Amino acid sequence: MKIILILLSIIARSTQLTLSDCGTEARRPQVSDIAVQCGTASIGLAIQICPVIYTGYNDTLLILNHMLDLPCRATLDESVSPPVARFNFPLNMTHACGSTFRTSSAAGTGIFSDFSNVQTVNISGVIRSVDPTTGAITYNAELKYYYSCAYPLEYLINNTQIDVSASSIAIKDNNGSFISTLSMELFKDANYTRPMAIPQLGIELRTNVYVEVKATNLTGQYNVLLDRCYASVSALPTNSSYFNLFVPCSKDRFTTMVENGDSQSARFRFPAFRFIEQQNETVSTYYLHCITRLCEISTCSTFKQCSKRRKRSSLDTSVDGISKTYTITSTEIITKADTNESKEKPLVAEEEEDSAVGLGVAVGILAFACIIALSVSAVFYKRLRT
Repeated sequence: MKIILILLSIIARSTQLTLSDCGTEARRPQVSDIAVQCGTASIGLAIQICPVIYTGYNDTLLILNHMLDLPCRATLDESVSPPVARFNFPLNMTHACGSTFRTSSAAGTGIFSDFSNVQTVNISGVIRSVDPTTGAITYNAELKYYYSCAYPLEYLINNTQIDVSASSIAIKDNNGSFISTLSMELFKDANYTRPMAIPQLGIELRTNVYVEVKATNLTGQYNVLLDRCYASVSALPTNSSYFNLFVPCSKDRFTTMVENGDSQSARFRFPAFRFIEQQNETVSTYYLHCITRLCEISTCSTFKQCSKRRKRSSLDTSVDGISKTYTITSTEIITKADTNESKEKPLVAEEEEDSAVGLGVAVGILAFACIIALSVSAVFYKRLRT
C-alpha cells in the first residue's frame, strides 16, 4: 500500500503522454519494445512508452528491480520517435539498481583456446509494471521487461607498429565490451612518466622498453591482469615468427614483471631485441600483443596460480580466432640492426690505405735505383774522358 501511495503521488506531479498523443504507436506490447545499451561504465534501457500507456500504465509505473530510489526511476524521453522511458544505472555491484551480477567461467576458444578458465560477467534484471488499481479486480495485464548484458573479461590487445607514445580505440558498446577502456603505452623510464617515441632508424638493442596496459573509466570492481604478451614479425600473428615475453607460469629471463593483477594498470619491461630472420635488414621491426584479463578484485589472486591456468604451448593462428577479438593498434617497434654495408666500410678504408703505402714504397725504390744508375753512368763517363 505504501508503494502504491508513493507512485500515485509521483503520477500527480508528472506530465504524462496520453493515447491520443501516441497515435498509431498505441498498440499491444511486443518483445522488441525494449532496447538495451551495454556500456563500459553503465547500462542504458529504453522502453517504448506508447504500448505501456495502451496497457494502462505510464513511465512512473515501471519499476526497475523493485527499486524506488530516484536514480533508478524512468525518465520520459519525447525527443525520439516513438517516445521511450529511459533507465540508466552504473556498472557497480552496490549501485546498480538491484541488478544481478553473475560471473561464469568456460574454456577459451579461438585465440584463447589454450586458456581453461575464461570468465564472463552477466548483469541482469527486470522492469515490472505496478498496477495502481485498488479494487478486487484489474483489467491491466502485468508487464515485464527483462534485460541482460554479458561482458567477456578476456581481451587481446594487439599493439602493432609502435612508434607513437600511446594508442587506444573507442568501440560501440551495444555488444557489451570493456575493450574500449583498455590501452597500451610504451615508456622509456622506470617511473612510467616519459612516453617512448621510436625514431625512424629504430632504438638501440638492449634498450629497456617499459610497457603499461591500463584501464580508463572502468568500473572499480575489476583489475587488469596480463595473461600473455608476445612479439611477432607480423601485425597479426598468422603463420609468422613470434617470441613469448611471458605466458602463464613462465617468462623470458630478460622480462621483468613490475605489476600485474593488483590494480587497473599492469606493467612490465623487456630489453629491445631483434628477430634473427631480419638480420639482413637495416632495422628489425616487430609487433607487441597482450592477452589481457579483467578479473574481479576478489578473484585476481586465483588467476596468478599456475594450477588455475594452462601453460601456453602453441600459438593459435586461426583467422576466426583473431577476427573475433578487438585489437588496439599503434605503429611498429623498430630496433637498429648491423648491416653488411657498415661492416665493410672499415675494411674498404684499410685496403685503400695499404695500397697508398705500397705505391709510395715502390716509387721510393724506383727513385733510389735511378740515382744509383746516374751515379754509375757518371763514373764511366769520367773514365772514358781520361
